[in-house]
Amino acid sequence: MDWDKLRIFHAVADAGSLTHAGDKLNLSQSAVSRQIRALEESLNSTLFHRHARGLILTEQGELLFDATSAMSKRLDAAAARIRDSEEEVFGELRVTTTFGFGTLWLAPRLPKLYEKYPDLKVDLMLEERVLDLPMREADVAIRMKEPSQADLIRKRLMTVRMQLYASREYLNQHGIPDGIDDIVKHRLICQNTSAAQVGAGALLVQTLMGHNPQSLLTVNNYFGVLQGVLHNLGIGVLPDYVTQDFPDLVHVMTETESADVPVFLAYPEELRHSQRVAAFKDFVQDEIIAHRKQLRQQGKI
Repeated sequence: MDWDKLRIFHAVADAGSLTHAGDKLNLSQSAVSRQIRALEESLNSTLFHRHARGLILTEQGELLFDATSAMSKRLDAAAARIRDSEEEVFGELRVTTTFGFGTLWLAPRLPKLYEKYPDLKVDLMLEERVLDLPMREADVAIRMKEPSQADLIRKRLMTVRMQLYASREYLNQHGIPDGIDDIVKHRLICQNTSAAQVGAGALLVQTLMGHNPQSLLTVNNYFGVLQGVLHNLGIGVLPDYVTQDFPDLVHVMTETESADVPVFLAYPEELRHSQRVAAFKDFVQDEIIAHRKQLRQQGKI
């Protein structure tokens, strides 16, 4: 099969337009159209439905687009390995993690990474969906569970627990709860039970709900929960790593917490020798060591 025709087909399928694909490939619309017709003839299949508003893939086109997408990601991975210098750290690094960890822990620490590697370009993708690392949807992932995908290098970074926190001002106004039964006198701030979250956190929320909190504020991520707590709205369920950067939060109902949640860093086997990945991994590990040291100094662990 002609690789050049496949490259043009992929661009057309991705753009949904002969014109837009031609602009991207620096080819005329007629040249792109001829290549697509030739590919269809060689496969004896129609790859696109032609509409006034653009092109839509046929079932056969979808199958071929899946294959060219996989090829494109593999080629990107090979190019990334080739571009990696043995001595320098530069270029793009796509990092994925959860919204909570990314906003509350990772992003505030990135200035240190950029200070050391000013030519690095980090694309931070925050979402609960687990991206496919072997298919190069991202280069590195930090997840709240051990990745199950094959061909990944994994490293356990730390353990997190979901605990209960409130502001000093809120506690001065509403009193300090003695135990879980006292949640009936307070407003609970937590992730919505239907929101994507780690199982241990969901179980803790369900337990608290069973004790009939006086009032409730649910949010679909931990950043929103933290904002509610900082603005004195109630007692929030938050990961314990927030205590370093928000030392004024008060840990309440200390016997009520989630089970351990392991935090893993993972990346594809094919990026084992990537200098960008190595630099990011070392940075995260150093920050975790510093994080735990500060917590020990504060008497929190």
